Amino acid sequence: MTDKPVVLVTRKLPAAVEARLRRDYDPRLNEADRVYSAEQLVEYASGASAIVPCHTEKLTADVIQRLPQSIRAISSFSVGYDHIDLDAAKARGIVVTNTPEVLSDATAEIAMLLLLGAARRAYEGEQQIRTDSWSDWSATYQLGLQVTGKRLGIIGMGRVGQIMARRARGFDMAIHYYNRSRLAPDMEFGAVYHESVESLLPHCDFLSIHCPATPETHHLLNAERLALLPDDAVVVNTARGAIVDDNALIAALRSGKLFAAGLDVFNNEPSIHPGYRELPNTFLLPHIGSATRETRDGMGFRALDNLDAIFAGREPVDRLV
Repeated sequence: MTDKPVVLVTRKLPAAVEARLRRDYDPRLNEADRVYSAEQLVEYASGASAIVPCHTEKLTADVIQRLPQSIRAISSFSVGYDHIDLDAAKARGIVVTNTPEVLSDATAEIAMLLLLGAARRAYEGEQQIRTDSWSDWSATYQLGLQVTGKRLGIIGMGRVGQIMARRARGFDMAIHYYNRSRLAPDMEFGAVYHESVESLLPHCDFLSIHCPATPETHHLLNAERLALLPDDAVVVNTARGAIVDDNALIAALRSGKLFAAGLDVFNNEPSIHPGYRELPNTFLLPHIGSATRETRDGMGFRALDNLDAIFAGREPVDRLV
């Protein structure tokens, strides 16, 4: 027997994070790394004091209502929290935290990778090399778009959006942005603020999405707004798939309205819309925005820092409710 708090960990975490869990808690680890169903979440949480989920577990209102009364905290291994019903958790008196800041650099790196890869048709070129279908050089062969000096629009100028803007300035890109509130002048570094998404979009040769998924941002990028982008624009999404209307984006890519899209997040992951796979002008990654050794360790330690605070009677730094 142990007097350490029992913690349900829903996915396999980095070795250093699990080692700290074993040291400080009585963890129930998911060695098989399978996604738990709602029924399994409720069953395995029996007798636990906290849950450390990832974005793959859907902690809906129904699931949270069915959790045992022993659950005091949900410390999510993620910055996004659209997989947790915060109102239901608050009603139960369950503290919910996330792991912001530690993954901002890694996610901005992937956003820039997607932007460059989509603009320069990296997927098509890589496929030609792997299938031995590269035949010859030509002056008109596989022409992409130059990034340097172009206009980058950013939706959501939080931590990741601001880092993305800094990276883009290395390519002499002009930054335009929409955010719920304007940044202080000393934080804009010359970026142009737009009071609405609609006023931003006509100024975007490239558009990078960095806002959270909320009811208000669901399908924010729909057919009407895509039509406001300049012809041959490139769309990048490293935020959440729900922000984009898949059918509208695929239609814009097929018609040639958009030059390309670079996507790391999707609706209904991992069962993404098959239309994306059929298009040569999509550069697709399997939700790896935070997938560096350093970042995943940092996320785990941040989640455990929040748990440590809760069980010590302190206010966790990253409390959502």
